[in-house]
Amino acid sequence: MTAIEELRHSPEQLRARIADELDRARGRSARLTDIDHDDLVRQHSPLMSPLIWDYAHIGSQEELWLVRDVGGRDPVRPEIDAIYDAFATKRADRPSLPLLGPDDARRYVDEVRAKVLDVLERTPLAGRRLVEAGFAFGMIVQHEQQHVETMLATHQLRVGAPVLDAPPPPPGTAPATPEIYVPGGMFIMGTDLEPWALDNERPAHAVGLEPYWIDTDPVTNGQYAEFVAAGGYDDERWWTPEGWAHRTAAGLSAPQFWHDGLRTRFGHVEPVPADEPVQHVCWYEADAYARWAGKRLPTEAEWEMAARYDPATGRSLRYPWGDEDPAPEHANLGGTYLRPAPVGAFPRGTSPLGVRGLIGDVWEWTASDFTPYPGFAMFPYPEYSEVFFGPEYKVLRGGSWAADPTAVRATFRNWDYPIRRQIFAGFRCARDAAEQGQQHV
Repeated sequence: MTAIEELRHSPEQLRARIADELDRARGRSARLTDIDHDDLVRQHSPLMSPLIWDYAHIGSQEELWLVRDVGGRDPVRPEIDAIYDAFATKRADRPSLPLLGPDDARRYVDEVRAKVLDVLERTPLAGRRLVEAGFAFGMIVQHEQQHVETMLATHQLRVGAPVLDAPPPPPGTAPATPEIYVPGGMFIMGTDLEPWALDNERPAHAVGLEPYWIDTDPVTNGQYAEFVAAGGYDDERWWTPEGWAHRTAAGLSAPQFWHDGLRTRFGHVEPVPADEPVQHVCWYEADAYARWAGKRLPTEAEWEMAARYDPATGRSLRYPWGDEDPAPEHANLGGTYLRPAPVGAFPRGTSPLGVRGLIGDVWEWTASDFTPYPGFAMFPYPEYSEVFFGPEYKVLRGGSWAADPTAVRATFRNWDYPIRRQIFAGFRCARDAAEQGQQHV
């Protein structure tokens, strides 16, 4: 039974699944805070919050939505609401707040979780849109898993001896062809069916596309190194005016964490693996590489068609491999390896069109601004999506190796500023069907 079927089956199975997902998310976030006190409270970068802020914020959001709203219970710690309101204080300023210490934060999130499990047991999961099919609980699970990814980004920025480790990923395979032809046409984008889908993924709507080519795999470190070696960072031709201004001001010369043919990954200094998808590049870098390669970034709709469209049935699938939930053989998710896997390492995750690695490994920058779908309706609060709509943000798709399966779908939309590099983002290229892709060297 897939998750989408289970969430509509029986209250007992639904509650059991929610409890399991809550527990799994907490296991990941607790693991990332099981480190030295000073590392927890220190701000490792002005771009990121102290790790202990993220952990207490997870509990605060859980309290607000599940204890107070869904459960109708009295507040647990109302005096800290503003401290852990992500919109009240910039990340750079959060260390100056009277944050809960590590022990107090752990007690707080544990107390909130105990109340949440009681609310889960006693609340009918129907009759109100917020709780239908467990939506509010699923929203909170996804929120915690998203903060796990944020906390992993903070760990990557941390300086000092390694505190995280993982086994190596499985080996990859070379693609049979570097590009896949997509015939275009009409397909259904977005969803009305996923019970835990967020507002910006809705509603499902028909989109028509012209034929195009899309890379079989994300751009690899080896391919990106050719752009660096060819002087791509020093040639203004490949950059938008905004991108060139940012490259110059920020002094960009390679992906973040690269230095002299090596990379730093969670405190480990190692050779840059040529066959892994490149990560820690901003949108401007991705766009410049695509121009240098004689291509472009795919639009969000092109990415989703490549990921979901099944030409044999004309259907839009839940995932590239079909409608079944993600399993370890489908994609590199959940932080198992703490890195992208070599391209082609998960052949069972290939889409019907033959495109690989669309889910997991790296978030993929697209050419699209973050805008609402036709018929968009905000739910349950504007600060999740609505306040971010506009040309300031670019859409990313597919999820990274750090993302959890509950927080990644083929319809899931992520977004960020085009200058962001600390996130686990890479890209693949596309081109119009009438064009010939040709790398400029």
